[in-house]
Amino acid sequence: MGKSTQLESPSLKSPKPWYREWGEAIGVALVLALIIRTFFFQAFKIPSGSMEDTLLIGDHLLVNKFVYGTRVPWSDERLLPLRDPGRGDVIVFEFPLDEELPFYKRRDFIKRIVGVPGDVVEVRDKTVYVNGEPLVLPQEVHKDPSFSADSGRDNLFPVTVPPDKFFVMGDNRDHSFDSRFWGFVEKSKIKGLAFIKYWSWDSAKNRPRWNRIGRTIE
Repeated sequence: MGKSTQLESPSLKSPKPWYREWGEAIGVALVLALIIRTFFFQAFKIPSGSMEDTLLIGDHLLVNKFVYGTRVPWSDERLLPLRDPGRGDVIVFEFPLDEELPFYKRRDFIKRIVGVPGDVVEVRDKTVYVNGEPLVLPQEVHKDPSFSADSGRDNLFPVTVPPDKFFVMGDNRDHSFDSRFWGFVEKSKIKGLAFIKYWSWDSAKNRPRWNRIGRTIE
């Protein structure tokens, strides 16, 4: 008789309980969402009218967080920037006057960059001048026909933008709380570049604004 060969049945793993399967899937999804939110994109909702008509109350937008360099968590360091913030960019940033507040009370603002480091910014009768030349942007609007001589809104003495800081303004120039009133935005406080509206809700009419969804922000 020939030598017999011992056969072994492959061991079968017992299936995981359903709650473990779901828990692992949810855990992976949360980790991926955290990575994407921290290093790549973040969603924001527009709460005020300071950027009308570029952005309306109820617009939801995505912000590109890596174009200016991925920010290292818990530091001001940035990795692999594609470019520096430029004049005309619509940016989301940490409101400078909230620095002393606990992190959960700090607000994010969205404005357009008007002055970059080294620029001299001045406002005369609502017209913005950068380095002595009028800066007329197609997105800016003026909804208050009156002029205010002493508020800083319509007239601002020339200011030079310091290194690594930016002068920002809302497109709705007569109704925007911006650098004219509280100063510059530090580069380290910029969260990213607003680039697309992925959703828009008109609360007054209780319906979506279909014509704004999917539109890029210019």
